[in-house]
Amino acid sequence: MTPRRRDRHGRGMRGPLAPSHVPIAKSRGERFDDLVLDAVDRLRVRWSKELASVDFGVEEVPPVAELIDGPARLTSDPIPFGRAEPAVRGEAAMVVVYRRPLEARARDRESLAALVHTVVVEQVSTLLGLTPEQVDPGYDE
Repeated sequence: MTPRRRDRHGRGMRGPLAPSHVPIAKSRGERFDDLVLDAVDRLRVRWSKELASVDFGVEEVPPVAELIDGPARLTSDPIPFGRAEPAVRGEAAMVVVYRRPLEARARDRESLAALVHTVVVEQVSTLLGLTPEQVDPGYDE
């Protein structure tokens, strides 16, 4: 039996809805990755030397271990938006941003971009031992 070349209505196989080079062709995850990269690029202008050995990543949701409430973990917002891990035994320092909690909190793409930038600034400030205002002077805006 040969593979079907047309669908049952005779119109042929469907192709992509948009060419791969236009923004609409990107998945939600790819668009979020771009927001994180944009936030990192804005910080690299000022902190290129300090961020040269830092890896940035995106995870869908925080690990279960980070969601467990306890006396030391009790905060006003129980779901973390990101984490910073310092360099250990030859491994690079890492900043991880959690996609799903941020998307759930944002109203639109502009507010998501601002929220992603805020989280990246906060995690980098934790990693560098500085205040967010020192990392990004426009942090409060």
